[in-house]
Formats: sequence, C-alpha cells, structure tokens
Amino acid sequence: MKKPGARSKLRTYFLEHIGEVLDSDTLHEIAGVSEWARRVRELRNEEGYQILTHNDRSDLKPGQYILVDPIPKPAFPRELSKEVRAYVLDRNGFTCQMCGAVAGEPHPHELSRKTRLHIGHIVDKSMGGTDDPSNLRALCSVCNEGATNLTLDRPSHEKLLIQIRRASGADQLKVLEWLIAKFPTQAKQIIAGKQND
Repeated sequence: MKKPGARSKLRTYFLEHIGEVLDSDTLHEIAGVSEWARRVRELRNEEGYQILTHNDRSDLKPGQYILVDPIPKPAFPRELSKEVRAYVLDRNGFTCQMCGAVAGEPHPHELSRKTRLHIGHIVDKSMGGTDDPSNLRALCSVCNEGATNLTLDRPSHEKLLIQIRRASGADQLKVLEWLIAKFPTQAKQIIAGKQND
C-alpha cells in the first residue's frame, strides 16, 4: 500500500484542525519533508484551500497558519510544459532571481542544502498573472518557500507609496481594501480619529 505524501498528510491535518492556528514546526513534523512550505503553497494555489498566514491577517505571527474553510475555492493548476520550464531556467542562467543562488551549488542561506530551482510567477495567477515566459522566473526552493523573507531587505514605506501612487485608482482601492482586511482594528481607529478632528 502506498504511503500518503507530504501534501496529503498536511491536507488531512489542516482539515482536522480547521480554525486553529498551526505553527511551522508542527507542520514540518507532520509533512516529514524539508520542503513542507511548498506543499502548503500547493494546497493554497493548486487545490484552493484558504490557508492564511501573517501576510493575510495581522493577528497571525510569521510561521503561523490557519485553515478557515474546509471547502476549497477554485484553484489554478500547474500547466507549464517542460519546454517552458527549460526556457525560463536557461534564460535566467540557472540562477535564483531573488538571491542569486546557482543550481546545484550549496545555498548561500542554508549551506547544508544544495540549491534546487523552481519556476515562479512574477505576478501570481490569482492576481491575473499568466504562464507566459515573460511572467515567469527561476527561484530557488528557499526563496520559493519564503524562508529568505527574513534575510532579504523589505521595501520601505516610501518605496511602496511611490508604487501605489503610480498605480491606477482601481488598483489603489484594491490595496486599500487589502489593508483594511488585514488591519481591521487599526483601520477603525484611524477612521474614528479622523472623525474626532
């Protein structure tokens, strides 16, 4: 009998703990593989499970996850051909486009692990991105899992505001909606403060 894979184990565990905050150490142990975070992303992106992180909700800390609904939403399957993957890897020089790690060499942030490259979307499919090679880039497994978010410089609020000001009014409203959903308490406090002025 075939043993369940890491993604299957994680799916089962999330469904058994709907609405509970789960930490990365527990999920790593349940999956039993080093690339457990990638399996979680596959549950979100390919199977449509609403697994939230600190990027989605301000009450969650980095390394915390929560499944809010047992019913998955429509998801985006992987549809990249071998030819497209080979083209993107070759075009990017078999180098991670975030941290510069080279395929097969020890990873600069995790020396015990050799660099493995994946293909990632620049604009995510959930945001309207396509599988066109111009929207694809090579990413190492560490960057693809988000582990180097702790070591890469994050953009300052000044840089973010410049980008938001350049966006269309409709896109600016989407950013506002996302911020209000992520920081509902703070948004109410700001609005209340403006009304008291």
